[in-house]
Amino acid sequence: MQMMGSRQMMKFVLLMWCLAFVVLSPSVTAEEPPDTLKIVTHNVWYGFTRRGEPRHSQWQRWMAAQSPDVVALQELNGYTPDRLAADAKAWGHPHSVLLKEDGFPTGITSRFPISDVQRIREGMHHGLLRCRIRGIWFYVIHFHPSNFARRMEEAGHLKANVAALPESNPKIVLVGDFNGFSPADRAHYSADSKLEPFFKMLDRRNQGARNLNQGKLDYGGLEAILAQGYVDLVDHFRGPEQPFVGTFPALLVSDQEHGTERRIDYIFVSPNLLPQVDSASILKDAQTQQLSDHLPVTATLRL
Repeated sequence: MQMMGSRQMMKFVLLMWCLAFVVLSPSVTAEEPPDTLKIVTHNVWYGFTRRGEPRHSQWQRWMAAQSPDVVALQELNGYTPDRLAADAKAWGHPHSVLLKEDGFPTGITSRFPISDVQRIREGMHHGLLRCRIRGIWFYVIHFHPSNFARRMEEAGHLKANVAALPESNPKIVLVGDFNGFSPADRAHYSADSKLEPFFKMLDRRNQGARNLNQGKLDYGGLEAILAQGYVDLVDHFRGPEQPFVGTFPALLVSDQEHGTERRIDYIFVSPNLLPQVDSASILKDAQTQQLSDHLPVTATLRL
């Protein structure tokens, strides 16, 4: 009788433990963080062929520490699909796509599957990479570096590609190095007495370069993007009293002449995606100043 009582007690305790687990489990699940998508874009400067080590390994560790869900990259010079996949693995991404293997390639890596990949070369100076991740269309941008008119043409090619997407009202992210000036920053550039003379020198020195439009900074490439309805996330989230922050040149190339600070790296979203955006910023600190000649930009979306 005494042994039977002990067994019953053990069963009772086990039953109570199981009931407690079932009751408590929903509250644990409810406290899980929301479903988000963190995007990081970075121009990595000649695919780490310049001052590559230890810069490359430091950059890999830095990117892993960001815990990104999608990473858009520009200037993957010398990269192959296998090399990009190896980099992606360093920050936990099993999926990656490289635009091309010549010139200045762009690429994208993702924690989630990448589908509907299109590599667009015609009419684009560096090319345009399009794909779909978690229902969102991503365009990885690297517009012409020294010709304002070509950037406007490239914005037109982008518009035509978006118009051909197989759905109405698609959710879109444009991300990368647009190599152009935003009208939202016009007041800052108007107060910069060194930038136009710098570009005037470049246009004089480099045959075929058209950085200036009739001797003035040109905003046409970015105005064409804004005219298509896209929202500049960094500009959207920065406060009116926040000081101007550029994305180029970083301190890594302070021994070279690149002109004064300017913002040429962006993340844009279509208006229907804006309500899902939690934050966006330029990642400027002592570490990112030494990772590339450009600073990275990030945004976080709720899914």
